[in-house]
This record gives sequence, structure tokens and C-alpha cells, in this order.
Amino acid sequence: MSTRPALFIDRDGTLIADAHYLSDVHLVQLLPATGAATQLARSAGVPVIIVTNQSGIARGLITPAQYEATRERTTALVESVGGAILATYHCPHLPDVTGACDCRKPGLGMYHQASREHGIDLTRSAYIGDRWRDAQPALATGGLGILVPGRETPAEDVRRAEAAAEHHANIAVCHSLIDAVVLALTRLGIGDLPPSSPPHPLPV
Repeated sequence: MSTRPALFIDRDGTLIADAHYLSDVHLVQLLPATGAATQLARSAGVPVIIVTNQSGIARGLITPAQYEATRERTTALVESVGGAILATYHCPHLPDVTGACDCRKPGLGMYHQASREHGIDLTRSAYIGDRWRDAQPALATGGLGILVPGRETPAEDVRRAEAAAEHHANIAVCHSLIDAVVLALTRLGIGDLPPSSPPHPLPV
């Protein structure tokens, strides 16, 4: 039964630095806003779930064991700064190599799995990341999609998110992960936002 909301957050380029087909656990590095953002979610009582495309596995650039090591390291680092990760889901596929799948973002496979396994209400959840495909699932679920542009976010992704925000109230652009979390908590009316939290930014 789907009863509680969650923050679905992308990994590479959003929570940790994008090392491009990350296979070395020693290269896992939290981005500056990750600590404050995940602490806020934890304080508000809203779980964070990582959803990540990992086509490097299909490409033969990352082994499943290497991926598991980087997953564990990411969770450990988030916990070390006061945040928490409820679960991590990854898509190991690449259509040109493994054929079509329903889990590669913006597909909904990983979100549906999380909903089944953790009782997540997808309509009351937020979809956050540095690529348009991270926010786009909100158009299908009815939740809130938030693009957080990073140093490697394609300009076209920003343009598409901004254009979508003009026509869909459940799409926004924020310029830091902490702003995205605050906006998600306030716009969706989920969790208990600490009184000291900054006011949410106006969406672009």
C-alpha cells in the first residue's frame, strides 16, 4: 500500500561528483550541498531514495561489484554528514546494448519498485536531479519534478525544464539541492520542516 512520500534523488552530479562511469570507490565525493539537503530531509521525516542510471555496467566499464562498492560508499558518506538513504535503485541497462527496459530514467520502473517495496506514494513524492530525465517522471506520476542544474547539465535540459515549468505547475528549476528539498517539502506539504529552514525559492 502506497502511503508515504519520498524524495527521489539522482546520484551522479546531484548527490556526488560525476566521475563518469564511476568504478573506483575512492573517487566517491559528496557535493557541497548534499550534507545540508539530506540532513533537512531526515529532520523532516521524509526518506531519500537514490535512483540512478548506470549504463557503465552494460558498457562493460563498471562491474556489478564495483557499483555495489560505490553505492555502499555513497550511503556511508551521506550518513557521516547526518543524512540518511532509505534505499538505492539503479538501472544497469543501455538500450543499444541490452535492449529496451522500463527502469532506465525517465522510465518509471525504479519508482514503481520503490513504491512496492517501501510503501511510497508516487503522487506525493519529488523527483530531483541535474538532468531533465530526473525531473521528467513527475509528469507521469503527478509528483513534483525539480531540475537542479550542475556544472555538466546540458543547456538543452535546462531549456526543456524551464519550458515544462511554464505549462506544468509540478515542474520547477532550483539552483541548489538544499533549495530543491525545501521547495519539495513546502510545495508538497510533506514532512515537518524545521523552523530555521530558509524560505523556499521561487521556481523558474
